[in-house]
This record gives sequence, C-alpha cells and structure tokens, in this order.
Amino acid sequence: MSKACRAFRARPGGWLAAALIAVAALAAGDAAAASIQRGQTLARTYCASCHAIDRTSPSPLTIAPPFRELHRRYAVENLSEALAEGIMTGHPSMPQFRFDPDQVEDFIAFLKSLEPRR
Repeated sequence: MSKACRAFRARPGGWLAAALIAVAALAAGDAAAASIQRGQTLARTYCASCHAIDRTSPSPLTIAPPFRELHRRYAVENLSEALAEGIMTGHPSMPQFRFDPDQVEDFIAFLKSLEPRR
C-alpha cells in the first residue's frame, strides 16, 4: 500500500476530503471549458470575418492577425482593458466594439487556449 493510501486510511474522512478535492478540480475544469467556449462564441460572432480564430486557418483578411499568434505580440491578459473600454484601432477596417467584464474574461480565456501548450 502506498504512503498516500496509508495516510488516508489513518485519518477518518481522508477519502472524503480527497473526493471533495477531486470534485472541486473537475468543477473548476468544467467552468474553465465553459468560459473558453463562451469566448470562442464571441470570437466567431465578432471577429471571425477578419481573423482566424483557430489553430490552423489563415485570416480571411490578410492584415488581421490570426488569434493564435496574438500571444507573440502581446501578453493577451494585457488586452483586457482595451476589450472592456472598446478597441478603436487594430487594423484599418476593424469595427469598434466593447465587451462586458464577463465577456472580457471569457474572450481572454479563449485566446489563451490558442497558445501552445507548455
């Protein structure tokens, strides 16, 4: 029996604590996945006509950078303020828009999901 198993057996409620931690981790993962999905929906709605929003496609508008490459130019977290206040310029044909705080969080989560895994 492993050391971890012996420690749990020695403590009443040890398995319960481990199960609760596992459930909390799964819930956090589900919440992160949902945030990324909402961010992807925003990107598809507002951005995909100009920007590539996946890991492989070229941008429909050649001067619009693919979202998968934004992390090379900026720390994507630093875009939060601009997204909340309204990006006025990005490329010449880019429309002005503004996201609500929850949308900003989801959009940033989506952009980060496009970064290479380390």
